[in-house]
Amino acid sequence: MPEGHTIHRLAEDYAAAFAHRTPLHVTSPQGKFADAAALLDRTPLHTTDAHGKHLFLGFRDPAPGHTEWVHIHLGLFGKVTFGPAPAPPPTDTVRLRLADDTSYVDLRGPTTCALITDAEKQAIHGRLGPDPLRPDADPALAYRRISRSRTTIAALLMDQKVIAGVGNVYRAEVLFRHRIDPYRAGRDITPAEWDAIWTDLVGLMREGVRNNRIDTVRPEHTPEAMGRPPRVDDHGGEVYVYRRADLACHICGGEIRTADLAARNLFWCPTCQAT
Repeated sequence: MPEGHTIHRLAEDYAAAFAHRTPLHVTSPQGKFADAAALLDRTPLHTTDAHGKHLFLGFRDPAPGHTEWVHIHLGLFGKVTFGPAPAPPPTDTVRLRLADDTSYVDLRGPTTCALITDAEKQAIHGRLGPDPLRPDADPALAYRRISRSRTTIAALLMDQKVIAGVGNVYRAEVLFRHRIDPYRAGRDITPAEWDAIWTDLVGLMREGVRNNRIDTVRPEHTPEAMGRPPRVDDHGGEVYVYRRADLACHICGGEIRTADLAARNLFWCPTCQAT
């Protein structure tokens, strides 16, 4: 499932390609979004927004001051593909296509693709925790929930009601970077530790938006600095522990471990992240 930086990058890419462009053709070749697409066809995309793993495309309705939002959650299988015009004939797997005379974008396999109102959009925001990539994020709100919880910090970081946008990679990597045992209870995380974690997530995820990939190793631990081979992985990016189970830790040389936690594979270094 894409992490929050990918969704924010998609919001930027949709806006760059289509914001305020007319005529904008909105279709649903698959048919599952056909009625909504017909309502939006030839109306301009005027804004995009992201919160955690939720993407919102805002279309201007003929009624002044009214916005219709397409709410997208990619889930495990959703894919977005951009391309130049002319758009090729769509396959019957395309849930939503936006196209104009310069480019097109296809959405396939999302968990959610729905037309919602402003009020419904606000309700979604209300269910989500603060997002490190949003300017309105309040890290103190997340810490209030964390500091009262007996749940492990690793599980809390994956709870989108606590903090939105953090996925398995950022979870594992930020805990390693701050030498925090993933099994520590949230209530045992100090305010200083939380401030450091949040600040680091903001920086790492912003870099992820810029580069469209996740890199978490510090300059002194890059392959060039350490004289080691670069990481070869479908996910790309240089990391400390994510998907490095049974390999040597870049810092201590110990073995990276993995275990199931919160229905996802957790990765950590027992030596560097000792209690």
